[in-house]
Amino acid sequence: MGNTFHSPAMTPPAPSPAHAATRVAIVTGHSQGLGQAIAADLLGRGWRVLGLSRSGWPPELVSRYPGLTEVALDLADVPALAAWLAGPALADALAGVAGMSACGEAAGVQEAEHSAGAVAQAGQVLLVNNAGLVSPIGPPGGQGAGAVMRAVALNVAAPLALADAWVAATAGVPDRRIVHISSGAARNAYAGWSVYCATKAALDMHARAVQLDGVAGLRIESLAPGVVDTGMQAHIRSSDASQFPLVGRFQDLHRDGALQSPSDVARRLLAHVLGDAFGAEAVRDLRDSHGR
Repeated sequence: MGNTFHSPAMTPPAPSPAHAATRVAIVTGHSQGLGQAIAADLLGRGWRVLGLSRSGWPPELVSRYPGLTEVALDLADVPALAAWLAGPALADALAGVAGMSACGEAAGVQEAEHSAGAVAQAGQVLLVNNAGLVSPIGPPGGQGAGAVMRAVALNVAAPLALADAWVAATAGVPDRRIVHISSGAARNAYAGWSVYCATKAALDMHARAVQLDGVAGLRIESLAPGVVDTGMQAHIRSSDASQFPLVGRFQDLHRDGALQSPSDVARRLLAHVLGDAFGAEAVRDLRDSHGR
């Protein structure tokens, strides 16, 4: 089950009705890499952010961003995530992040109607499904059932379940946006990445289908950010060539300084996600967007 990280440094200033309290984002996998950069950029823009991850930010970083609330949750743990989403925790946390909680932490158990009314006061809400796994790497026959199931849970089940619960919890908010952090692997097949390719392609198709649903006030995109200098890239570079034949290409990108920094990608990604063109296409590559 989810637990709130507690830190005195997380106490925010009084919310401004026209500023931070009206813009609320959830970022999964916010504790490192691109997720951390996205959360920090949003906080710098005056958003309140609810970060969902197994671990939290270090105290020195938390102290710089009082608009952050963190919930400890293993998104690959399907029973734990399902239980968290089935109760009032998500709506209560969103209400707390929106400014109801004086200490800026996720609110306690409240009446569902009370939480829903508070969230509805937000003018804009955002869900960034960023958490993901590239493992298992290698062809079938050596991937392992547990590793495959964990990848599918984190890369597919969690984003889809969060999207469903988040849409329900934010009913009445006029501007709702979901961005799935996708990959070029969703659109191009790579030897050794059969699980990763399949799970990222699932996010692309989910975005296409949700667009057809025409949910009021909802925009969605599955957005590939390009090759970013994160821990996932380091893991890819350490792959055995017999399991991932293209490992040399990624090693060359790193050696040649061709990887994008998380902060730069986060800035360009959010310029697009928060812009008017977001959602015009269900599937997009950030390198092809005007957010570049």
